[in-house]
Amino acid sequence: MAGEFFWAGMNAIFVQSRSMIAVTCAIIEHKGKVLVAQRSTAMDLPLQWEFPGGKLQEGETEEACVVREIKEELQLRIAVTHRLPDCIYAYPTKTIRLIPFVCQLLEGHLHLAEHAQVQWLSPHQLPPLNWCEADVEVVEHYLQFVR
Repeated sequence: MAGEFFWAGMNAIFVQSRSMIAVTCAIIEHKGKVLVAQRSTAMDLPLQWEFPGGKLQEGETEEACVVREIKEELQLRIAVTHRLPDCIYAYPTKTIRLIPFVCQLLEGHLHLAEHAQVQWLSPHQLPPLNWCEADVEVVEHYLQFVR
């Protein structure tokens, strides 16, 4: 079986050969709450929750990607404060390397371009949501980070 090993935090993960998509996501903090987004019915994984973000473009830094994606998707300006460990998840048709950043909200008027809805939640309210599988480990890492 062909494949490669990738490091996610302290764990080596074996991924079968197929395209791996690098995706950044923002855990946006503001006044003790965190912004979470519900995917629309037109998106893959409809109505599941995620930290918003998007695909890394060629030649783009990961930090620039997350800032750009949040501006495009939500019309918010953010500042990256911390990077959490990457999380790799193999869906049936693709493998995602999710690159999470803890960010602070700087300014903007929230506008939904892609998502069904967003909510500002306290960290303890995050685990019960119906998360996209790739985001589940990000939630765990974030809760460890805030402890």
